[in-house]
Amino acid sequence: MQVLTHSDLERLLPFDVCIEEMRRAMRATSHRECVLPLRQFMPVPGHPGKLGLMPGYIGGDGECFGVKIVSKFERAADDPHGSHVGVVLLFDATTGLPLGLLEGGTLTAIRTASTTALATDVLARADAKRLLIVGTGEEAWYHARALAHVRAFESIGVWGRNPAHAAKLVARLAAAKLPHAPTVVAVDDLATAFAAADVACTVTSAKEPFVNGAWLPPGLHLNLVGSAIPTTAEVDVETVRRGKFFVDYRDAALAQAGELRNAIAAGVVDADHVAGEIGEVLNGDRAGRGTDREITIYKSLGVTTQDLAAGLRALREAERLNLGRTLDLGA
Repeated sequence: MQVLTHSDLERLLPFDVCIEEMRRAMRATSHRECVLPLRQFMPVPGHPGKLGLMPGYIGGDGECFGVKIVSKFERAADDPHGSHVGVVLLFDATTGLPLGLLEGGTLTAIRTASTTALATDVLARADAKRLLIVGTGEEAWYHARALAHVRAFESIGVWGRNPAHAAKLVARLAAAKLPHAPTVVAVDDLATAFAAADVACTVTSAKEPFVNGAWLPPGLHLNLVGSAIPTTAEVDVETVRRGKFFVDYRDAALAQAGELRNAIAAGVVDADHVAGEIGEVLNGDRAGRGTDREITIYKSLGVTTQDLAAGLRALREAERLNLGRTLDLGA
């Protein structure tokens, strides 16, 4: 069994490669060539953390199964460990033998940003030039770089509750040699920043909605990434109502997407407000953006098929390049 670390995964999963793997994963998910039990969380008694379990199976080319195990603890924004620490364990679907153990935080960050980039490529206007990143943590860092692979952005605005953190991310991105060399700037007024954006990503740890639906300009594509449990949301119900709403996996979104569930509970929309899964649009089963003035929204929860597809690609590349470490499991 191969063991891949943070540095291995950064080398083995460049965004252009992972975006294409997410295309395959989302198409397989919407063809239901998968088994995806809903993620489970176990609280850690007496501590502000929880254990998350995400099992799954993906079929087709690259058939495998596995589980992601995540320790989710709230940490300071500049903590080197981030809020999600864990591993992904992959198994061969034919033999049942383990294939690899992969560092979970990096794999999650790369595949999440790559899937958001894929959704943006599918739903955003072709002429989108201005990107807004709402948040300043590691997911903001990964998302800004991934999305630059699918649109020729001329500018990237970064907003954060802490201006110092926003300035730090701006400097980091400015030094990153992004595709198309966009100008990267910090923004302080969120409503004004939304009004000027063609594409926006919310990648925060907010517990309560802080984005107002009245801020969304015609033609915006909005990615909602930060909230992944039913009790939290980054945007209000008016945002959900105004957008043509797409998800990664319908069953998970209806059960666990806080923004969508809030809007349904308020009677603003119903379950049919979900216009489709990204994989359904890729498969030609659902329509994506209708007009250049339409507001589109992609709600990212993350599903295990994404981890499996990205993980297997990394393992295959590691074998080709002779990277990683071999764990002897015995005969």
